[in-house]
Amino acid sequence: MKPYDFETGTSAQARHGGCMSIRRDFMKKAGQSAAVLSMTGIAGASPKSQKRPNILFCISDDQSWNHAGAMGDPVVQTPAFDRVAREGILFTHAFCDAPSCAPSRSAILTGQHIWRLKEAGNIHSRLPEEFITYVDLLDKAGYAVGSNSKAWSPGQFKTAEGWVHNSKTNLNPAGSKFKSFEEFHQNKPANMPFCFWLGSTDAHRPYEKNSGSGSGMDPAKVVVPQHLPDNTVVRNDILDYYFELERWDRKVADALAVLEKAGELDNTLVVVTSDNGMPFPRAKATLYDYGTRMPLAIRWPGGIGSPGRTNDSFVHLSDMAPTFLEAAGLKPPKAMTGQSLKNVFNGEETSERKAAYVAMERHDGCREGGKGYPCRAIRTKDYMYIYNFESARWPSGSPDASVCARAIPYGEIDDSPTKTFMMEHRNEHGVARLAELSFGMRPAEELYDLKKDPHQMNNVAGNVAYLDVQKSIREQLFDYLKKTKDPRLTGGPADWDYYPYYGLQKNKDWKVDEKQ
Repeated sequence: MKPYDFETGTSAQARHGGCMSIRRDFMKKAGQSAAVLSMTGIAGASPKSQKRPNILFCISDDQSWNHAGAMGDPVVQTPAFDRVAREGILFTHAFCDAPSCAPSRSAILTGQHIWRLKEAGNIHSRLPEEFITYVDLLDKAGYAVGSNSKAWSPGQFKTAEGWVHNSKTNLNPAGSKFKSFEEFHQNKPANMPFCFWLGSTDAHRPYEKNSGSGSGMDPAKVVVPQHLPDNTVVRNDILDYYFELERWDRKVADALAVLEKAGELDNTLVVVTSDNGMPFPRAKATLYDYGTRMPLAIRWPGGIGSPGRTNDSFVHLSDMAPTFLEAAGLKPPKAMTGQSLKNVFNGEETSERKAAYVAMERHDGCREGGKGYPCRAIRTKDYMYIYNFESARWPSGSPDASVCARAIPYGEIDDSPTKTFMMEHRNEHGVARLAELSFGMRPAEELYDLKKDPHQMNNVAGNVAYLDVQKSIREQLFDYLKKTKDPRLTGGPADWDYYPYYGLQKNKDWKVDEKQ
C-alpha cells in the first residue's frame, strides 16, 4: 500500500478527561450469556457465538488525519497504526461528527449525529440515558465490555447501573477499573467475545515542552500546516504533539501484542482513530479539515476482503456503532444515522458515501452567557461549505477572558506556545492574516474550492463565479439536516446555549444564561 500524499491530501492510489469504563461482574455475565443470547435472538447463539469477533476500538485524543506514518507524515512514527492500515483498510476521508471531545464520542457511541443528541451535542454536558449505545447492546448480547483511560468525556455520564462519570476534575473510580487492556483481557471470561474501548489522553494538552525535540525528532522536517506560522516555536510545539502521538501508538501496539500472543488478533475487529483534530489554532473546535478529518485504519481478517487497501469513501465516526453491531450479528437501531461499513469491507462501491456532514455547538463556554458557536458543514471531494448560524459571535471564543469559563481569551483554542506566539505577533507581517483566520470573526457562509485551496484558506462564498455551487451545496447540506431532523433546520428545540455546563469554571462569575 502506497503512503498517503501529505501535501496534497489525496490518496496516492486514486490529559485529560473522565472515563466510560463500564463496570461489570464478568464471571456473572459469563454464566448469563447463553440466556441473554437466547432472549435477544442473536445469530450464533449456539457454541458458534464464540466466533463472533472481538472489538477493539482505539481512540487517541486530539489527532488530525495526516499525522501518522501511513498517511505520509515524514516525522511522526506510528508503526501500530501503520500495521493496522497495511493489514486492513486505510480510510483517507474519515470525519468525526464534531470537533470536540464529548460530542464526538457521543456520536461514536450512539451512531447518531450530534444534533440528534440533545445536551450531548455540547462538551462538559451529559449523554442522556434515552440514547442507547452500541456498548449497551453488545453488553446485553453477551459481550464482555470495558475501557481504559479516556472514553466518554468530559462531562457527566450516568449509566443504568448508576455509575456517574464526572469531568476531569472529579474522576469516578470506575475509570481505573482497568489500568490496561492486558488487565482487562486477563480478567474477562475466556470464551466471551469482548468489546473494549482503548482510550488515551494523548495528544491532549498540556505537553511537556521540548519532549519532541528531546526524543530526537528533527524540527526541520516538520510539515507546518499552512494556517500556522512556520517558525521554531510552532515546529517544536508540533514535535511535542508528535511525541504524545508516538506514545499513544505504543499503547496500541501493546494491545495488539496481547491479542497476538493469545491467538485472538485475527478474530478481532481493530479500529484506530481519534476523536477530533490537533489542539492548535484553526484545528480542534473548528469544522475545517484539521479539526474534523480523522486518521482511521481498520483491521479484521475475518470480515475485510482484499486487505491492504486504501479507501477514499467519506466515512463518519458515527458509522462505527452500526458497523460493530452488524459485525456481532445484531441489527442496528433505526435511530442510528451512521451507516455500517460492511459494504466497504466487502469492496463494494457505494454512491452514498460522497460527502461528510459535521457540526459544532457549544465547546468550552467562552462567550458571554455561555453561548456556543452553532455551525454545520458539508465536506465533499471538491468543496467544503460551512454555515455559521450565529456569525455575530466570536467563533474561537471572545477575546475578553472575563466572559470565558476557562478565563482565557479565545478560549475555544487551548493554550499553547503556538497560540501565544500568534496572539503576541498578530499584527506583524506573515502572522496577521493567519491570526485573523484563527481568532477573527467569520461570515454566515464559507465555501472553499478544495482543488485550488486544499488547506481551506480562501473563502469564495459570495464570489460571482461560485454562486451556483454555493446555492447547490447549501441546499444539499440543508436537505440532509432536515432529513436527519436537525432542530436548527426543523424549528425544534435548539437549547444547546442553555444546557448546564459541568466543566471546571476558572472564572467563578461565569454562568450559562437561562432560556427566556
